[in-house]
Amino acid sequence: MGIMEEDRISEKKSWFWNFVDNIQGDKVILIIITFLIMFSIVAIFSSTSLLASAEVSRLDIFKEQMVTVLAGVAIIAICYLIPKIWIFRFFSQFGFIVSALILILLHTPLGVEVNGAVRAIQLGPVQVHAYEVTKVAMIMYLAWAVHAYKNDSFKIAGILSSRFGSLAFLARPGWKRFIYIFAPILIVCIGILFGSFSSTVFIGGIMFITILIGGIKIKDILAPALLCVVAAGLCVGIYAISGGKVFGRFGTALSRLTMDEKHQDIKDLRPGSIEFQEALDAIKQPASAKIAIHEGGLFGKGPGNSTQKYTVPLMFSDYMFSFIIEEYGMIGGIIVIMLYVSLLARASLIVRACDNEFAKTAVAGLAVLISGQALMHMFINADLGPLTGQTLPMISHGKSSFFAFSIAFGVLLSISKMAKAKIRKEEEESEPLVEGLGIQDENVQDTLAELDDFESGRG
Repeated sequence: MGIMEEDRISEKKSWFWNFVDNIQGDKVILIIITFLIMFSIVAIFSSTSLLASAEVSRLDIFKEQMVTVLAGVAIIAICYLIPKIWIFRFFSQFGFIVSALILILLHTPLGVEVNGAVRAIQLGPVQVHAYEVTKVAMIMYLAWAVHAYKNDSFKIAGILSSRFGSLAFLARPGWKRFIYIFAPILIVCIGILFGSFSSTVFIGGIMFITILIGGIKIKDILAPALLCVVAAGLCVGIYAISGGKVFGRFGTALSRLTMDEKHQDIKDLRPGSIEFQEALDAIKQPASAKIAIHEGGLFGKGPGNSTQKYTVPLMFSDYMFSFIIEEYGMIGGIIVIMLYVSLLARASLIVRACDNEFAKTAVAGLAVLISGQALMHMFINADLGPLTGQTLPMISHGKSSFFAFSIAFGVLLSISKMAKAKIRKEEEESEPLVEGLGIQDENVQDTLAELDDFESGRG
């Protein structure tokens, strides 16, 4: 190898590491994103056998996933390049409006049925899964609402209360909390309840955790929480009165809660009968997921060697963690768990570096959403709870989910960049430590001169 070639390789390495070093966002989160995307590319290519058909090959699915990944990376980059926190805060205030509009469109001709319920809207060639967009949009909205509440900057409420005497009550903190924070949470939960009971519980829980992290006191949440319980009771009553025609997902949730009973019932049925086949179909997916985990062992079967992907229709989405363990073993599963846990731990460090309520709440809420959904997905795959349909963030198949979480990761990277820049600026503007101790530059120079004379024997 010649000197010129070595120099070129050295320059390439130098360029790459300079590029990495110039990335100002949190590099641990960047590494987590990279590993999740790598898992997604490999796992989607191997797990989507049942999606392939005469018209669409697995190579076509892989190419589609690569386009999705590139688009997601572009979204992350765009969010990362946003220079000011107020830009995120400005757009976040429309999160509830966007969520409400999408949930309303589900009940129009644009609504599309997904896995037995209308959960997506068709916008031309693009299918948008409503709940994937809603969960991220509402976290950002609540971060804005909590910030505005603490800074008393709800402009519309202030204008209405000052101009109209009958609306003076809008100036009270309790009413502001209800109108801007609790009412949107309740409205979104009811909207989601039409299509998924489990998503309602999960997303509603994440929203309440977010406002708690943001600083809303528990005593202020008790009354709205009771209201949510009452609303849920009314929805159950409507479900019963309508004979299951309205809020039909209650029936689905109940059937999933009694899944263990179905495991027992199938033993009493005659193999080959219609009843046996129906009971088998009901438990096939969770049972096959457990088989995949069992067969994966410690090291797994190896890439492309999964057998359960041929029996589980949703292996590439709802049961992706089981698939990863089957092909990559417990070692692969532990790596995936460590990625999500590390994200949560890293986000807590970013939160400490933020001095802005919006930034703190947004980072904490998004990290809890991503990690919480991942852990719930893993619990369900291990048969530790009823099926919820929650995907594995940034790994499971699905464009809407991938793009929504790309926005979430982009926001995390951007805010971490701003937090680091602020800390660096404060360090540069702070006085040197020796000056803080009362030692002046002249005194330091005199002391160094005296030390030099002593060591040279002139002292």
